[in-house]
Amino acid sequence: MAGRRPAPAALLLLLLAAAFAHISSAVRPVSDAHRSAAAELFAPSADGSFGDLESTYEAVRTFQILGLENYKSLSGKACKFAAENLASPGPTAKDLFHAVRISGVLRCGVDAGVYDGVVVTLKAVIKDTNSLLEFYYSVGGLLSIKEQGHNVVLSDAESTFHAIKALSQSDGRWRYDTNSAESSTFSAGIALEALAGIVSLADAEVDPSMVGVVKNDIVKLFDTIKSYNDGTFYFDEKHVDATEYKGPITTSASVVRGVTSFAAVVSGKLNIPAEKILGLARFFLGIGLPGSARDCFNQIESLSFLENNRVFVPLILSLPSIVFSLTSKDQLKVEVTTVFGSAAPSLKVNLVQVLGSDSKVITSENKELQYDLDNNVHYLDIAPLKIDVGKYSIVFEISLQEPEHETVYVTGGRNTESIIVTGLIKVNKAEIGISDNDAGTVESVQKLDLLKDTKVSLSANHLQKLRLSFQLTTPLGHTFKPHQVFLKLKHESKVEHLFVVPGSARQFKIVLDFLGLVEKFYYLSGRYDLELAVGDAAMENSFLRPLGHLELDLPEAPEKAPRPSAQAVDPFSKFGPKAEISHIFHAPEKRPPKELSLAFTGLTLLPFIGFLLGLVRLGVNLKNFPSLPGPAAFASLFHAGIGAVLLLYVLFWLKLDLFTTLKYLGFLGIFLVFVGHRTLSYLSSVSTKQKTA
Repeated sequence: MAGRRPAPAALLLLLLAAAFAHISSAVRPVSDAHRSAAAELFAPSADGSFGDLESTYEAVRTFQILGLENYKSLSGKACKFAAENLASPGPTAKDLFHAVRISGVLRCGVDAGVYDGVVVTLKAVIKDTNSLLEFYYSVGGLLSIKEQGHNVVLSDAESTFHAIKALSQSDGRWRYDTNSAESSTFSAGIALEALAGIVSLADAEVDPSMVGVVKNDIVKLFDTIKSYNDGTFYFDEKHVDATEYKGPITTSASVVRGVTSFAAVVSGKLNIPAEKILGLARFFLGIGLPGSARDCFNQIESLSFLENNRVFVPLILSLPSIVFSLTSKDQLKVEVTTVFGSAAPSLKVNLVQVLGSDSKVITSENKELQYDLDNNVHYLDIAPLKIDVGKYSIVFEISLQEPEHETVYVTGGRNTESIIVTGLIKVNKAEIGISDNDAGTVESVQKLDLLKDTKVSLSANHLQKLRLSFQLTTPLGHTFKPHQVFLKLKHESKVEHLFVVPGSARQFKIVLDFLGLVEKFYYLSGRYDLELAVGDAAMENSFLRPLGHLELDLPEAPEKAPRPSAQAVDPFSKFGPKAEISHIFHAPEKRPPKELSLAFTGLTLLPFIGFLLGLVRLGVNLKNFPSLPGPAAFASLFHAGIGAVLLLYVLFWLKLDLFTTLKYLGFLGIFLVFVGHRTLSYLSSVSTKQKTA
């Protein structure tokens, strides 16, 4: 395999990701990740709303189940939205259903008179309809009002029960109305939820025989459940119009709500296999983080119904970590909780079997895990298991310690979890050399230490071969075969060639016959950098190691020989170091003699000397200097200002530029005008007084 290929580092990341992909979706209870996802999926719009009534209810209900505070901060607008729909003229049963449930979740203060009107409207719908959805919305709305503390009784409960039951089919599914030819699994769920509501609203006991018939319908419904090989169960539609198809998540959620609601209000236990309830819990947890708000609501609410129900409460076995290091002597830790992470009843967890990646039994010794009460985990040291690095399937067996718990909880008996055991891989007998093409005589062999920086220098022509070999062994001394072993040769022109290093039962060895590779190498002679990449998810010391370089002498390329394709330009190369700029400045101009420069400097002092002589000639004195403190201060400042101006001239000559000098001179000028005016005004007034005297 040659030519330009992705870098080994990139391949290493891709292969490691692929190695973890099949075990990264392990079932885990609801966690903070679900809460973060819900907060993001149900983010309100700019005006603080969630859209229609149904979306608003799904948002506040999800937040309530997950214990998020978001729904409380939005209760004002949501309650107002619900109240407006409850009080609006001619609302549909669906709108009333969602508005009442929003008020129930947020505990909105709804006037009793408003609810009385809603009750009358919903009872009228029940009396006149033959639609399953209308029954569902009306009964659900009445039940929600009753749960909020209002007295609601359905006097014709038995006839309503019969009307809904008349829509059922022999396979446990339901039709949407009497005119529907098709039945659906989703409608079976809402039918069971509606029947549960009728039992709760009835003023007398519903006919036990009819309840028994519905129980049998539920058994038939569970006969249609679908499953995966890992023990996951889910419901989906058989044959239904595309406009009515809901998908496995919505359909399964409908059935879970209906079955658990019905089981909660009738006497006796439903005859549903425990493993199917556990499989439904695994299905919803296996979704992980849903991609839509509707799926998130269905997932979280369904799990809340399974968390505490009268059929079976599923207990989930999960691993806090699926990667265990032999180097750091990690412990195998197991958690057994409800779907929301609550503690399970007293139970034992045994490791009964360890299977290799090829399903071969590694050990079948039964070992009981110790229980850490403080952290609610069962643990076991993996060192005594004598398992090597690699992927394994661990089979656990959960057994409840109290017999009465067996009718309440379901554990699934044996649970299989996938893990990866990592460790340091030893690299031995690494050699690289050049041999002749015909006899295979090795001309030069160099030992390599692939766990340290190694730099070899080799040379070869097209009649020779490059040989590289090494061994990889696990901590227990077994031969190790990583996911990737690549040798890369990179020409000085940036053309790369990537080769897979094959492995046998004893060693990894590659022989590059340059005579057969001249075309793939595009007849490019010159320096080739050698690089070896060895990586695996179970290998703690995976490496991407430069080996040195090879000077390769290939024949001249024929006229029609293939040429290497243009190499991709690294978009970040423009940010790298630039080439050094070499520049020679012009020779400086010839300067005048030093004596001439000093002479002209002296000439510049002549005006200052003339100024001093002028002062002497004029007979300058301080006879008129003010004697009073105030005028004397202004006079002193005036003379100091003149001195500052002279000093500024000196600084301009020595270091200051013109603009800086003018800036300072402007400030000094304003200062001199002020103090000079005060000084001259004082002298003028003194002169006037002397003349008057």
